Amino acid sequence: MLRRLLTPRWLGALALAALYAFGAYQLGHWQYGRHEFKVERNALLDAHYRADPVPATTVLDDDPVDRAKDDWTRVSAEGRYDGAQVLVRNRPNNNVFGYEVLAPLVLADGRTVVVDRGWVPNSERGASVRPVVPEAPAGEVSVVGWVRPLETTQRKTLPEGQVASISRPDVERAWGREVLDGYLVLDTERAADGSTPARPQPLERPDRSLGPHQAYAFQWWLSMPVGLLLIWLGIRRELREEIPGRPAKPKKVRIWDEEDY
Repeated sequence: MLRRLLTPRWLGALALAALYAFGAYQLGHWQYGRHEFKVERNALLDAHYRADPVPATTVLDDDPVDRAKDDWTRVSAEGRYDGAQVLVRNRPNNNVFGYEVLAPLVLADGRTVVVDRGWVPNSERGASVRPVVPEAPAGEVSVVGWVRPLETTQRKTLPEGQVASISRPDVERAWGREVLDGYLVLDTERAADGSTPARPQPLERPDRSLGPHQAYAFQWWLSMPVGLLLIWLGIRRELREEIPGRPAKPKKVRIWDEEDY
């Protein structure tokens, strides 16, 4: 069997089997990496999502949010909404597309935090028509929410008051002011008199599913020796067919051939 394996035909098959095994290992490693990423994300959510809020400025500043440490940190902030609300276009919420509503919250020190107040559906007249959006409350407000990193700008030209992503250049251009590098997904919002203002629909909770990545990783790794197994079976079959005196395999007679007799 070893001598047969060293023939050009089977050496080529062996090379293909080795290439497949290498590719299967890499794909399995990639899938397992995706699984580990989601496990770490869930651990971060467990630590942050229902924790007592900390002041927003202990997490948000002029540097990007540290995804590995500060993403989904629950924070609180006090200030005034100062500026028109901006709509983020083409955003899903519970599998329906609409807009996320951003408002600029100016803190006591003059810095501005981007607050995602929630979601509204598209107007019945189409995505290019501004839907009815609950106004941001006037006066002092106290907000509690979760810190998220800002997104990459998509550099799209949209109607006034709309942006394509929650990116620093887009919101700063829309409001004409600098903002802290990160934004706050609103959980609760209270006015100075203790009332709860009307707001857009809350965003759906973060996805905690692990998905099938771990199973896919094991499937790829278990398939690594398939090529070698096929080679062994192929060589074994060839050698058996070359045994002297081995009866020939009977020829299969098709039904329509039998009808000719």
